[in-house]
Amino acid sequence: MFKHYNMNQVVLPLDLEIKLDKDDMAFVVNDLVEQIPEEAFASFSRDTGCPAYHPKMMMKIIL
Repeated sequence: MFKHYNMNQVVLPLDLEIKLDKDDMAFVVNDLVEQIPEEAFASFSRDTGCPAYHPKMMMKIIL
């Protein structure tokens, strides 16, 4: 089980999508990573301990 994350949440007082150009690389990375099937991350799931951050979110940060 992974911690739930929402790419549309507003944490900062401003919307970063307004600041980013429509052709920004961040949108390409997001779309690319979201196309990876959930089954590809099944081996990272653990039932003990604190829930981990979702591997998709971590991959987006790294890329």
